[in-house]
Parts: sequence; C-alpha cells; structure tokens
Amino acid sequence: MIKILLLPALMATLVVSVHAVPALVEGNADIVISNGDTHILTYHKAEVLPPEGASPLYRRSGFIHPLTAPNGGVVTSIHAPDHFHHMGLWHAWVQTRHKGRKLDFWNLKKGQATIRYVETRELRRTDTGVGFTVCQHHVVLPDEVILEELFSVDVQLHPDGHTRVDYRTVQRNITQDALELPAYRYGGCLAYRGPLHWNNDNSGVLTSEGKSREDGHTTRATWCRFTGPTERGPVGVTIMGHPGNRDAPQRQRIWPPGTNRGAVFYNFVPIQEHAWSLEPGKASTMRYRIVLSAGTPTTGQIKSWYRAYAR
Repeated sequence: MIKILLLPALMATLVVSVHAVPALVEGNADIVISNGDTHILTYHKAEVLPPEGASPLYRRSGFIHPLTAPNGGVVTSIHAPDHFHHMGLWHAWVQTRHKGRKLDFWNLKKGQATIRYVETRELRRTDTGVGFTVCQHHVVLPDEVILEELFSVDVQLHPDGHTRVDYRTVQRNITQDALELPAYRYGGCLAYRGPLHWNNDNSGVLTSEGKSREDGHTTRATWCRFTGPTERGPVGVTIMGHPGNRDAPQRQRIWPPGTNRGAVFYNFVPIQEHAWSLEPGKASTMRYRIVLSAGTPTTGQIKSWYRAYAR
C-alpha cells in the first residue's frame, strides 16, 4: 500500500510543488523530481530496456538516471558500451553466496539475479524538500526474493545554489539462510557512472584524503568529488559516505586512468577489505549524500557540507 503525505491516494499522477521546494511527480513508469524547468533526477519504476542488439538480460528497474546539476547539465549515463549494466546511480551486490550458490546481482548478463522495483511506500514533502521511499526486491531469477529493500531518496535545494540528494537503503534478508558477502573490490549500496564523454583529459577526481584517479582506488575516504563539462557548463558531483555506515570511512572503487580512457565509475564498497554477511531477518542500513553543483565546489565547501552531514 502506498502511503501518501501530500495528495489523495486515488489520484493517478501525484504532483508536489511549492515555493522554494522541488517538485515531485509520480507516474506509472517513474518518479521525477525537478526545480521549475530544471530536472533533478528520475527514478525508474518500470524496467528500462537495453540498447538494440544487447542481451535482454540487461533490462532493469530501480535506479536513478538522469541525475542533473543545478545548471541543467546531466551528470550520469546508462548502458555504456563498455558496461551495459552500469545504470547511472544504482547499487547491487556482486560476488555473493546463498545456500551454497554463487549469485551475482550486479553483472546482469550472467542471468543469475537482478533488482526490481516493487511498490511505492511513501511520497513526502517537508518545508525544505521532497522525497520518496520505494520497496525493491533483490531477486534470484526468475522470482526468488532474497533481500527486501526500502530505498529512500530526499532532495533539498540550498541558497548557495547546490542540490542535495540523500540516498538511503535498508536491506533485510527475508530468507532462512545468510547472504554471504566475501571481500571483493566492488559492489554495495551506491555506485555512480558519470557522463560517457568524461575522460582523463576533461574530468577530475578528488577524494577527502587528496587522492585522484591515479592513487584513489582501495583507499578510504569520507567523500569523493567528480568534476567535468556538460552541455550546460561545468559541474561538480560530490558523494559522501555517512560515518554510521558499516566499515566507515569505506574503501572506494575508482577506475584508474588506464580504464576506458579515464571514464568515471565510482563505488563506495563496504566489503572491499572485510567479508560480511546479511543474516536472516536482520536489517542493514547504508546512507550516502550526493551534492550537485554548477562549477567546482572547493574543498572548504565540501568539508563544511560533510561536517553538517556527519552531525
């Protein structure tokens, strides 16, 4: 059942829009948040099909694309020719074991598992922003549900011009057996693929510890900033990990300069160093914050944003 805090539940399309607060619209296929004429993000409820000629196994729901900076520049991409399963802003576990089976929810072409939108649980508005909570299932194909997840997104606009996107997952193992997560270099509860035209020559990567593409992979950080050009001008995307997350500050998967000419792929990884397991009936919560900027935010700005987030 959908819990709606804004408009009557019987309306086919839900719209929220007040002064100084983003607008939220839910349709049959997606949930869209925008600021006036400027799009902020689209969450996909319906499965999005892969490009023509690609395996139909690449179809997926339960991800965000496009994600848009305050100047209107798009900062995500999907179905990159080098990795058709990269889906803008998304998440999944990679190497897992359940009842003696090796299962991969990330690499969709294996045909083992996937993630699906199930239903919308809540649409909400506060004095400063809007958000939603949906239920997603992590499924062993064709329809064996392992994890039930409440995925929440909340968006606020700030006077200094940046947009804040809070990203939270609560995953519960609804089976009678642990989902084992061996230590592995990527996978988890937030991954990001930048625009396809970003590369070594026109984009930058900087972590809270001063690391870059060259030396950032496997290091720990509280935040990572990505910068590059868009059709609407330069942008910054800063991704923060909450200090309450497992193994925080988490290690990172950052593609080095030699991978696809410096294409931007990023993943906060809670199991990069230490194995873990999601036990039956127990909930695991992970929280992240994405800050979207027109231009390049300074390290001083980001540090102040992170201090506020950590509190």
